Amino acid sequence: MPTAILTGQPVPGSSIESELRSLGFEVRAASGAADAELLLAQVSAGERVALVDARFVGHLHSLRLGLTDPRFPLAAIPGAVTAQPEARQALTRAMARENLAVGGAPLGGAPARVRQGEGDAESLADRITAALDADGADVHRPELGSLVAAVPADPQARNEARQSVAAVDDEAVRLKSAVKARDGFVTTFFISPYSRYIARWCARRGLTPNQVTTASLITALIAAGCAATGTRGGFVAAGVLLIASFVLDCTDGQLARYSLQYSTLGAWLDATFDRAKEYAYYAGLALGAARGGDDVWALALGAMVLQTCRHVVDFSFNEANVDSTAAANTSPTAALSDKLDSVGWTVWARRMIVLPIGERWAMIAVLTAVTTPRITLYALLVGCAFAATYTTAGRVLRSLTRKASRTDRAAKALADLADSGPLAEAVAAGLRKPARRLPGFTAPAVALLGGLAVVATAALTGFGGPWPVVAAVAYVLTSGLAVARPLKGALDWLVPPFLRAAEYGTVLVLAAKADVNGALPAAFGLVAAVAYHHYDTVYRIRGGAGAPPQWLVRTIGGHEGRTLVITVLAVLLTATQFKLALTVLAVAVALVVLVESIRFWVAAHQGGAPAVHDEGEPA
Repeated sequence: MPTAILTGQPVPGSSIESELRSLGFEVRAASGAADAELLLAQVSAGERVALVDARFVGHLHSLRLGLTDPRFPLAAIPGAVTAQPEARQALTRAMARENLAVGGAPLGGAPARVRQGEGDAESLADRITAALDADGADVHRPELGSLVAAVPADPQARNEARQSVAAVDDEAVRLKSAVKARDGFVTTFFISPYSRYIARWCARRGLTPNQVTTASLITALIAAGCAATGTRGGFVAAGVLLIASFVLDCTDGQLARYSLQYSTLGAWLDATFDRAKEYAYYAGLALGAARGGDDVWALALGAMVLQTCRHVVDFSFNEANVDSTAAANTSPTAALSDKLDSVGWTVWARRMIVLPIGERWAMIAVLTAVTTPRITLYALLVGCAFAATYTTAGRVLRSLTRKASRTDRAAKALADLADSGPLAEAVAAGLRKPARRLPGFTAPAVALLGGLAVVATAALTGFGGPWPVVAAVAYVLTSGLAVARPLKGALDWLVPPFLRAAEYGTVLVLAAKADVNGALPAAFGLVAAVAYHHYDTVYRIRGGAGAPPQWLVRTIGGHEGRTLVITVLAVLLTATQFKLALTVLAVAVALVVLVESIRFWVAAHQGGAPAVHDEGEPA
């Protein structure tokens, strides 16, 4: 149980002790700084500890934000400071410095970042916070907005603070802050107005975000099953259930923000389940269409390929620029984008045309209910293609006009996202020196040309011919050249999405060319398994854990190895045998990546990895 140490002179009638206990803290009172240091030493090293001034006046939610958020090792609000186990040493060191100060005088005067009148410079918690700042510790200070957190110095100031507390409904603030500050049109106006109350209902009944996430997945899988029936009633039920799944998908994040229940495992589940839900629904549409005599597996697989490549563009661009040295808005394109975001109607128009998850799922649900799977998938492909063109073109323009230097960390992240196997690594090692003398656009150019060559060759030649293998060998060479030097060029973030499109596109085309029943569903399963591996790589990088282990990448061949193997199998096997080979590959890749991924994320969660909350794709 976390411990809160109350310091300073107690105030008759104060509710601070009961408020801290309601937040799960065991409360102990200290008579002075020396006693507080002794109590601090007595708290278990594996528990959170907080120092709170007994004169604190403020909203309960201010205390919750300042003292219970699991994402930050150190956090403070006026009158309170907290440390998680990994930051206990820094807090202990600051406390020792305070007690060594002559006569207990404040270190550095007024507490850092506390507005005048909000805090008392004599507050021990504020002095400890100032000492932590002086030591260079990273102390998180939550944005309180209209919430109150103060340590009044006299009765008049205390009465004024209490009046300020009474004037603001902290529950309304808490509910509002549970919703993302930036969301899509559908989510903002049609989901969040009531899903936040579902989140509160869940919180009051002890439900966790992970439980809601799981419920959303189950609902989406049932929706996919309804779509697979191929009946009009099934399609209507599928559309309704898909919307219900999305409501729960919004609710889990809002519940996490409302109750501050962030976790490494939760972030991973939320991100991976979103992809699993959507792609399972595509498969359900294809199965339902097949029951009516319409084969749309190629469209379903194409939609999954396009959507996955869109996400890789997002991930790669963000990783390439997250810590670049460019000043804000050095790109005219970025400046224009910011200007458009300041105009009311253009904000929503721009958010809608990129077809974020809320708009996308609403479109899919409505079209499923009132049209056919083929029309639904065609609309999805057209919408996603337009959104991908719009966003990618804007990012290319930003990259070309933006003066920036990419870091080694960004180059490493892009190399990990490239998912190069042993063949590409061997080629890259041999071409490292000559690659340094090539123009800056070489990496994305050769990745694009190599990918186009292998996909086009597979599409334009007959199934079973040798030419796709020749193109795949060339693809291995171009892939190696693309990553032969650090990916720090202006457009090098395009390398991973080009490689994803090449691999997935080759599988799709060869399965379609096989023209045998079951080949495209098998290809769908293989691409889904490989895409999971690529998403898993992204979430590990985002969580600060780095890419999956090299043995895993080598075991499943890397993107170029899998592409070469698939083209060779298409030459050596009959169409029916090729379908079986795709099925075996899909199962093998899925087993390897899922087992390793689940082991990693569960171990990270149990090992106390820092809690994260990735807002992910705009809902």
